[in-house]
Amino acid sequence: MNYRTDKYGNSLSILGFGCMRFPKKMGATDFAETEREVMLAINKGINYFDTAYIYPRSESVLGEILEKNGVRNKINIATKLPHYLIKKNEDFERIFNEELKRLRTDHVDYYLMHMLTDIDTWKRLVSLGVEEWLAKKTECGQIKQVGFSYHGNSDMFCTLVDARNWDFCMIQYNYMDENTQAGRRGLEYANKKGLPVMIMEPLRGGKLANPPENAKKIMERYIPSHTPAQWSFLWLWDQPEVTVVLSGMNSEQMILDNVATASSAKTGFMGDAERAMLADVVKAINSKIKVGCTGCGYCVPCPKNVDIPGTFAAYNRAKSEGKIPGLIDYFMCTALRPTSTAASQCVGCGKCEKHCPQKIEIRKQLKEASKYLEGPLYKTARKVAKIFVKM
Repeated sequence: MNYRTDKYGNSLSILGFGCMRFPKKMGATDFAETEREVMLAINKGINYFDTAYIYPRSESVLGEILEKNGVRNKINIATKLPHYLIKKNEDFERIFNEELKRLRTDHVDYYLMHMLTDIDTWKRLVSLGVEEWLAKKTECGQIKQVGFSYHGNSDMFCTLVDARNWDFCMIQYNYMDENTQAGRRGLEYANKKGLPVMIMEPLRGGKLANPPENAKKIMERYIPSHTPAQWSFLWLWDQPEVTVVLSGMNSEQMILDNVATASSAKTGFMGDAERAMLADVVKAINSKIKVGCTGCGYCVPCPKNVDIPGTFAAYNRAKSEGKIPGLIDYFMCTALRPTSTAASQCVGCGKCEKHCPQKIEIRKQLKEASKYLEGPLYKTARKVAKIFVKM
């Protein structure tokens, strides 16, 4: 296993274990299989485990495994504060204590503000006293480091990076999202600010492990040969700004394969030939997309607060990878915010089109995206979100 260091020199395995989806049996978490996989990962050198308050039974199962096998001190636990469930100051302590109880530990190594989407969300937490609460927890050692996870565009990500003296952050990043989400721009910005960057969605929910046939053939022709999943990981670990790459591994073979890749990965692996090959792969995958948006962000801010790059990224994903992944992306970048950024808010002023380098008919495409993405499922989910998010 290869390791990189965090802001304070602690050694972290470059491959992290994502605990959102543990193996299931008869509809419930398969504890025995999960235990085998977690212990295999630890024995192979993985020392960063990422969970969250809202992942079903994830914290409690992980905590039980660590306690049963006496390995809590061998690994780092990362878990998350669900800001959307925080309504008053007392909620910080209540939820955190519940997490400690589930995890059967007296401290959390890496504590994230879960799914920060904009600066207003952070300001709401600040108004409820989160800074003072975090200061007390870090002073007494119950929280070692504080960070945030993010879904959204690079401009807002950079704003959040500057909002406080964070210890680390987490972004969605892969060779398809190089110019969307926080993107390479956000990765490099965080790195310049001294922040370790943890990566989620390296395989885009598994889609990059099994890309379309036209993309897969491009990879198969390249020598030396690597699987699509290996190319995705190697592209990330080539970048020194990347600290840990999370993988939601749910089989022993997957763990062994990813550990082998992580053990051989190094910065500087990607030369011009490899980058050109992956650029062709991106073009092949993008041949199915609907809007030629590069995520440059010149079209924003929108007078009606529409997240234009986020909408098009979700719309393209829905069309190229399946509607559900696209809907999830769209929901996170438009509905899980205090102020909606949905495409349906467009009034057709045309301001965005004057600044688009790609000359995209943005107004027309926003209408198409809204029609496709804002159906009954989205509207229902948005109503539920309003219960948890201050709109």
